[in-house]
Amino acid sequence: MASVQQRKGAGRPSGTDGSDFSYRMVVDSRYQKVAKGKLRLGYLIFGQVVSQIIALALLLLTSPKEKELDRFAILSISTGFLSIILGEIGRRRSRSAFLRLYTSISTISVLWSVARIINSPAYVKVMQQQSLNGLTTFELADAARVVSSVGLQVFVIVTSLGLVQNMSPKRDS
Repeated sequence: MASVQQRKGAGRPSGTDGSDFSYRMVVDSRYQKVAKGKLRLGYLIFGQVVSQIIALALLLLTSPKEKELDRFAILSISTGFLSIILGEIGRRRSRSAFLRLYTSISTISVLWSVARIINSPAYVKVMQQQSLNGLTTFELADAARVVSSVGLQVFVIVTSLGLVQNMSPKRDS
């Protein structure tokens, strides 16, 4: 019969005297911040998905009337969906490069949406009349979507930059 050797639990590893306790607590809180940031970013990405779907629906509903697709809208929607894919990959796999790219591309997408609204005939009409009376429901819905996207983007930038900072190792100067 072969004797089975049993390994004794060593308990505390040798070489630690408890002086690394504060370091371990700092690392632990950063992990918690990353987990909370990833959860918050997930909600923000979901909000961006909803915004992009609304933009796509508005584009498809207004296009048959105009007989020409708005190229700025197509550009904004396509870059928006691309940024969402990059953001979700970066969030799930904790890839800071993807998160930085996501933040940049989603900001560009929102800026294109703002530029499209400013260059629209509806914006000129509102500026001349100082009233929203002449706008269609689609134009009002699109303007509200863009304004909410700008607000959402502010939270995306703050959250993703905080997440990247907490995922990156601390540098000693």
